[in-house]
Amino acid sequence: MTATGPLAGVLIADFGRVLAAPYATMLLADLGAEVIKIERPGTGDDTRSWGPPFHDGEATYFQSVNRNKRSVALDLSDRRAVELAGRADVVVENFKPGTMARFGLDYESLSRGNPGLVYCSVTGFGAKSDMPGYDLLIQAVGGLMSVTGEEGGPPLKTGVALVDVLTGLHATVGILAALRHRDRTGEGQLVEVDLLSTLLASMVNQSSGYALAGVVPGRLGNRHPSIAPYQVFPAADAELVVAVGNDGQFAALCEVLDLPPDPRFARNADRVAHVDDLASLLTARLRTRPVNHWIPLLTARGVPCGPVNDLAAAFGLAAELGLDPIVPLGDGVTVANPIKLSRTPPRYIRRPPKLAEHTVPEHTVEDR
Repeated sequence: MTATGPLAGVLIADFGRVLAAPYATMLLADLGAEVIKIERPGTGDDTRSWGPPFHDGEATYFQSVNRNKRSVALDLSDRRAVELAGRADVVVENFKPGTMARFGLDYESLSRGNPGLVYCSVTGFGAKSDMPGYDLLIQAVGGLMSVTGEEGGPPLKTGVALVDVLTGLHATVGILAALRHRDRTGEGQLVEVDLLSTLLASMVNQSSGYALAGVVPGRLGNRHPSIAPYQVFPAADAELVVAVGNDGQFAALCEVLDLPPDPRFARNADRVAHVDDLASLLTARLRTRPVNHWIPLLTARGVPCGPVNDLAAAFGLAAELGLDPIVPLGDGVTVANPIKLSRTPPRYIRRPPKLAEHTVPEHTVEDR
């Protein structure tokens, strides 16, 4: 197919497996890069078997991060793997540190013959550790589980592998920055991202509170440590999220709920200090009417609020808003890339590949 998109002409040798690295290469493929996924012969990417659910004989987990790619089954010891990596613009891998070097597939080895190579290495804990980087493990040791869950309750993980996704996004940004540098100078470089550092940076206000003020946060359920009211409340029939971000929004909330001024809640800092009293007061009012009673009233006054949707309702909302969350792909569909570009939009041209679908018997892999 004719290459299109802002990254058209960029060849990526994708040695990534599972989620973080494949997510990054899929985003780059959506933007026009030619991505060749190198997989273990016989079994391929671990996520091919991570189901149910399955669709068209493949785990939907694998399908979620591998569209727009071609699959080549090669052992790392196969010289065709080195040939492909040697002529690629970008190499992405997430093996344990030292693995790629044993096969001449590390940055130092490849960049000697390809000085413009952008090489992205994704690890769990950095280049000096060979600890395996599974998302659940990172959420535990990286502190995310310590702030997730109900106050006084057990630690909980997020409902998706959030750290892997965030790491994939950071890897994508690093690769694009390195390509921009190469465009200007002709020089490639090594891009390194790790799950632990990504999580610590992505915990933003919580991490900053510790780094700057020494505050070690704990679990608060659905409450926010620095904003109130910013949590889930029970309405008469279901749960309602109210996310007040400033004093003006709080004043509007009080007007809708017919609450008189109270000095305990005058400013955000006051509301945080008296969050339990505030929550009790708001709960008593909000539970008198159903969710669909409150949402139009609050929304009309500029108070951020909404129901706690399941995934079906969430996709329905996005479709209702014209966001086109599901798009055609081949004879099926895929979840849309959220990036909107007016001139070079993401492309959806190739379904997730079958294992070894594009492996060729010749001595070199298929040309781009």
